[in-house]
Amino acid sequence: MKGRGSIVTFIHTADIHLGKTYRTAADEAARYEDFFRALANIVADAIREQVDFILIAGDLFHTGQILPRTFARTIETLQPLKDAAIPCIAVEGNHDWIHRRDSISWMEALSQMGYIRLLRPTRTESGGYRFDPFDSAQGSGGHIVIKGLNIYGLGYIGSQAGNHVARICEAITTRNNLLLFHVGVWTFSPVEIGNMKPEEALPLADVFDYVALGHGHKPYIIEKQEGLPYAYNPGSPECVNFGEEKYAKGYYLVTVEDGCYQHRFRTTSPRPMLVTTVDLDGAVDADEALARLREQMATKLAAVAADRQPLVEIRLIGRVSFHPFELGRERLRLAIDELCNPLHAEIKNHLSLVTRASGAETEKKSLGEIEKDVLRELISASSVYQGREDELVRLAFAIRDQVMKGDSEGEELLGLLRESRPC
Repeated sequence: MKGRGSIVTFIHTADIHLGKTYRTAADEAARYEDFFRALANIVADAIREQVDFILIAGDLFHTGQILPRTFARTIETLQPLKDAAIPCIAVEGNHDWIHRRDSISWMEALSQMGYIRLLRPTRTESGGYRFDPFDSAQGSGGHIVIKGLNIYGLGYIGSQAGNHVARICEAITTRNNLLLFHVGVWTFSPVEIGNMKPEEALPLADVFDYVALGHGHKPYIIEKQEGLPYAYNPGSPECVNFGEEKYAKGYYLVTVEDGCYQHRFRTTSPRPMLVTTVDLDGAVDADEALARLREQMATKLAAVAADRQPLVEIRLIGRVSFHPFELGRERLRLAIDELCNPLHAEIKNHLSLVTRASGAETEKKSLGEIEKDVLRELISASSVYQGREDELVRLAFAIRDQVMKGDSEGEELLGLLRESRPC
């Protein structure tokens, strides 16, 4: 590639998680819009920069079974790209397909309608990979060429991805290659599943000039040797889960000239998020505990951006001289609302009750343990469920946690309940 015409620019993003929200009336709509806002800003930047294409390295959606309104909003958000004739090239992440039950996924529908180009290889009888040319009429294929760049796509293939690298590389016979791959790499990726080892990923550097990763929501770059990067993960442009507030949020704007890749990380503006621990050790009553919570929270909130209502997760710790039930969730929420009016707050009460016994302090059960004991007693009151108390307590708390996080559809939760019914 020579001269000005050889310059190619593209945006590499991943893990958009459209459709993510919380299932409470107060915060559902605003949180839902956060993720579309992030994608819309990337689309606007792509048009402003007149890039040649956009790469989405998986997890465009938060779940495979999305609502029709989410699909409609996705089309609306991607429409400016289609109008500007900027290809949007994507692969499926684990969130896009893992719960899929229909014969066609929403990602496939978007591809057939021309809003994205979904890349997915086919497998040979011997277990190898074949990256067929992308067919616009069918909306399918594993390989597309744009301005001399050969772009290959591979979605999420699970925890054994490292074992597939040799077969992936064997299928590539071209030069000037780019791989779009939804996978993490150990020591870099913050997630616990769907990763491969750095040494397993390294052979990709011999075949692909740029490996566009997704999956982990933390940005990182991997080098094949010092000063020579080959794989890039931009992380997610919006904070998806609590704990991500410590990561930079953004995407890569990449320029390719004469085979040389230059990347720039462009930061986004995620909703403010605060994850903190409040130490209430020694509080003698609930009023003192609330006063100390307000004091500690005010200090920590001072460092959080105030442009939008924050997302807050609080972990209460310490041994107190009053029953933790006196510091109920509603009372805590009212105090937190007065402090920062969060869009959404999650409270983890790990307080322990301390009493005096024979002149020595004795630590009793935490609030979480007490909740489990109460639920176990209620379940065991029915002879139908006797002997299954532990199993059903775990199920009840699992459902509660999934509902609070907004990570499951109603049908999936009902399915868990149906499976638990006695024969």
